[in-house]
Amino acid sequence: MDRADTEPPSDTAGTPVPAATSVPAGCLVVFGGRSEIGLAVARRLAPGRTVVLAARPGDLSDPRQQCLDAGAADVRIVDFDADDTAAHPGLVDRIEREAGPIGVAVLAFGILGDQTRAESDAGEVVRILHTDFVAQASLLTVLADRMRARRSGALVAFSSVAGVRVRRANYVYGSAKAGLDGFASGLADALHGTGVHLVIARPGFVIGRMTAGMAPAIFASTPDRVADAVVARLARGSGVDLWIPWQLRVMFSVAPYVPRAVWRRMPR
Repeated sequence: MDRADTEPPSDTAGTPVPAATSVPAGCLVVFGGRSEIGLAVARRLAPGRTVVLAARPGDLSDPRQQCLDAGAADVRIVDFDADDTAAHPGLVDRIEREAGPIGVAVLAFGILGDQTRAESDAGEVVRILHTDFVAQASLLTVLADRMRARRSGALVAFSSVAGVRVRRANYVYGSAKAGLDGFASGLADALHGTGVHLVIARPGFVIGRMTAGMAPAIFASTPDRVADAVVARLARGSGVDLWIPWQLRVMFSVAPYVPRAVWRRMPR
């Protein structure tokens, strides 16, 4: 078992990463620039870097100021529609042309969708799967190709425990995460030895805007705790699978053996 997956996270939430780490140099891009988790990661990696917040058009003055307050040398805003996969190569080209080579890319976009609606509306199913799987796989491919050519870079993909064994209560979202997890796992193996590090973060329930109004599940986390774990793994420079918190790896190791009659009654 990976050592970092069996140790509790640090309590130093918000602490910038020391300069002498394995985090690649270059600009930091958060795809999903309004994401609470993405911004928490950005604040920790910001000192001395150019930070690019890629998000749908709208006011990003507060996220921008958060990064500046955290020590970013510069913060740039670019329009980003995750679902427009045809535009991904051009967007990455533009970012690198204007902000320099991407050292770290954090894919922090995604949707929960409406499970109830999806059970009778194929359009809602496609919307969820496209954003949470297809768009992620597309952008990871574009970014990995650029970084592989330079033999340097780090990628962060957010899977979820929801994809480890899909539950009836949120099977559309869970299946999208299962697909992303499988894709990212294969990509990480393909990148082995190229100088590009891919971290697959598998947080459990994260208390924040995306889960507002929902009862927290066991081992619930926060954006800051997730960011601490992600940044610690990036600083280490090795290790793909990251369970947040670490106890979930143990908990979900038995999930495949739970009888289906019991599993189908599990909450989301």
